[in-house]
Amino acid sequence: MIRCHLARLMGEKKLKVVDVARETGLNRSTITLLYKETAQRIDLDTIDKLCDLFECEVSDLLEKTEP
Repeated sequence: MIRCHLARLMGEKKLKVVDVARETGLNRSTITLLYKETAQRIDLDTIDKLCDLFECEVSDLLEKTEP
């Protein structure tokens, strides 16, 4: 299972979905799916933009866990 830590990263910087959308140019629905961990797939461009915004590595954003 892949866990997405977007909610934690957003909380640490006190950002809302609309703030992340504005800063990255990503669609709000894409961010919401990642925030709620209900996304089925993620584009590499999306991961790149989120890592740039949060100044983090992919491993800080996504984590593989046991089911």
